[in-house]
Amino acid sequence: MNYAEGSERLAGLRARIAALRQEMRAVQDELTPQPVDDHGFAGPHGPLRLSQLFGDKDDLFVIHNMGAGCRYCTLWADGYNGVYPQLATRAAFVVASPDAPERQQKLAEARGWRFPMVSDQGSRFAAEMGYLDDEGHLLPGVSVLQRRGGAIVRVSEAGFQPYDDFCPVWHLFAMLPGGPGQWTPQPAFAAPKAKAGCCGG
Repeated sequence: MNYAEGSERLAGLRARIAALRQEMRAVQDELTPQPVDDHGFAGPHGPLRLSQLFGDKDDLFVIHNMGAGCRYCTLWADGYNGVYPQLATRAAFVVASPDAPERQQKLAEARGWRFPMVSDQGSRFAAEMGYLDDEGHLLPGVSVLQRRGGAIVRVSEAGFQPYDDFCPVWHLFAMLPGGPGQWTPQPAFAAPKAKAGCCGG
């Protein structure tokens, strides 16, 4: 098909996706909140309870991360880093992984992450949130929690995978001929330097 026809078809498909998102939002608003226990975690300065992760906010994003050994989870976390300051003005945000706090901090420093992290190693939190499979393997995703009075409830959640709504890298690669090809997330890299005159530089 020629470019104009293909572009028009793609625009129509994107409009359908936008409509589906609105429908998903309506269903989400009808969910009965799920009670959540005040689970314990290990933080960089000692033990923490789930209730403490809210800080002065009533809403909390908890990212279920599989740890430093998963380059895909690391890619997703690289993305949160850019939007974290904006998210933090509306809700609390924390990344939970099974790594010890010392290892978490080492990885955060190496990648320049600014968001807080806690260790859920030895906790039932991931399992109770549905992010542990039948074979005991962790799964990636996000749980959105709220404080309501003295209780904690989950109001929404979503699992993570390539081409989801939470990592734009895949959608950008999808616009290339051949898509991402054999590309996989890189565990370490040097940030590209902007050329003179690029983006107003």
